[in-house]
Amino acid sequence: MQETAYLAALVERARPLLGPALTGVYAGGSFALGGYERPGSDLDVAVVIDRPLAREEKEAVVRELRHEAFPCPARGLELVVYAEEAVRRPSADAAFELNLNTGRDMAFRADFEPVPGELHWFAIDRGVLHAHGIALAGPPAAEVFADPGRALLVPLLAETLRWCLADGAGAEAVLAACRALRYAEEGVWSSKAAAARWAEARVDDPDLVEQARRARAGGGTVDPGRAASFVDAALVRLDAAAPPRTA
Repeated sequence: MQETAYLAALVERARPLLGPALTGVYAGGSFALGGYERPGSDLDVAVVIDRPLAREEKEAVVRELRHEAFPCPARGLELVVYAEEAVRRPSADAAFELNLNTGRDMAFRADFEPVPGELHWFAIDRGVLHAHGIALAGPPAAEVFADPGRALLVPLLAETLRWCLADGAGAEAVLAACRALRYAEEGVWSSKAAAARWAEARVDDPDLVEQARRARAGGGTVDPGRAASFVDAALVRLDAAAPPRTA
């Protein structure tokens, strides 16, 4: 598989950049959840190091791993570099050293510090990595990434759905709501396609879920009004399913 070869090459490209500071490299997202599909999926990669990175080290990682220097076979690469101390404890913080988005069909960005309003994604990604991350190098993902837990993650999942609503509800928002509901109610992470299949028997508008699945595969669109109503209903269920936070 082209993606597997790319991920192996990414590890070898990262080693000389980070040297002995490199703790591990992990595939997450749809690749780890068994939902990776061409041409629309990204490759999500987390790199863990044993210390914070200097600015010049971050710039070197961007320079060497961006699509123009190291072409990604997927829609794009979403790579996050974390210091080990930040991922070994449960946290809602973004807590990254570098957030790099790059690819043929992805807007380039390289964040060296968290961006307000976008903090919710990272703890969710770390939850997926704890449960399903694939170690490309280093110890098993579950030994490196702490489980943030449902009490911390369910409110963050609600934040992602509100972000989807603000961005304009569509097929991706519907599928994101399905995934959030499954995790909130069963504690199970799944790909968006698998979450949609789970949701079809458990929501009031299963036809919309099926339409969203087809739309994600390039087969049409969903009505934005119905999608927004679906996400609103999911938010109510998330609130009901959220475990209490402990001090």
